[in-house]
Amino acid sequence: MSFQSPFRNMFAREGIFSEAGAQAALSMELAMKIEEAKIYDLEQPRFAGMPAFPVLTPQYHYGLHRRHADTYNPAQSGPRSGATGAILAPDHSGTHVDAICHQADELKLMGQVAVAPGVETPSGFTQLGAETIAPFVTQGFLLDVAHFKGAPALAENYAITAEDLEGAMKAQGRLLMPGGVILIRTGYGQFWNDAAKYAQAAGLAPDANRWILAKHPRAVGADNLAWDAPGVRDETTGATLFGHLELLARNGIYIFENLNLEELAAQHVDHFLFLAAPLKLKGATAAPVRPLALEIQMQSSEFMQP
Repeated sequence: MSFQSPFRNMFAREGIFSEAGAQAALSMELAMKIEEAKIYDLEQPRFAGMPAFPVLTPQYHYGLHRRHADTYNPAQSGPRSGATGAILAPDHSGTHVDAICHQADELKLMGQVAVAPGVETPSGFTQLGAETIAPFVTQGFLLDVAHFKGAPALAENYAITAEDLEGAMKAQGRLLMPGGVILIRTGYGQFWNDAAKYAQAAGLAPDANRWILAKHPRAVGADNLAWDAPGVRDETTGATLFGHLELLARNGIYIFENLNLEELAAQHVDHFLFLAAPLKLKGATAAPVRPLALEIQMQSSEFMQP
């Protein structure tokens, strides 16, 4: 197989084509493709009163503490003035990704790390905190369960089953590759401005989490508060929020919550490049994040030929 691109021909004409030249040509071509990609912003806006669990206190607040009127001093700074603000929020507010330390199994974090005073401290976790989450640059897959069930949004507090996921995957003709990020749409992202409605979002049942685990993703995510179906207890383990136990605590599969999947679904985009860079909040149990989905139009024939 040989690399084919306009940039390869350019390097060849200049007599500098080599393995390094091929890599440079590939990088330039890929950069152009990414620049042409359609970008979908998967973060929900953050504001006081946005949906959140009542136990997460204090709730999100942003306030200006230094205003332009306070800093305007032409004699000292000329025409320039500045303003700054302060954010007060739980680490699990808004669109975020759960760190591994967020959940424990019999008081052990993943890797049999005991939840001891030296690990769980007043200033955060000394192991498996949010700062250990590497950036995500991988394939993303969307399973639109609401669309599969023929509804704008699933029924309130509906528990999504393995059968639902299998059906949505087959209906979309989508093969889920290992190592990617699997996103589940319940349809509740459209209710982000209605906290009471959003709090009743559907989530995943235990058997759906086992189905997901068998696909070997690096991470999962949904347009709801907690990924899992609220109030559903796994019959085998007795655990509530079973996905948080099985995926996060036992297998190190990250969970994104409060995603905005509406535009992806409206455009029927179910396979994309997923990008996310969680904030390095040392010792935190979650990190705010602004995930992106890039729809890249690329044909293998543009680059390779027998």
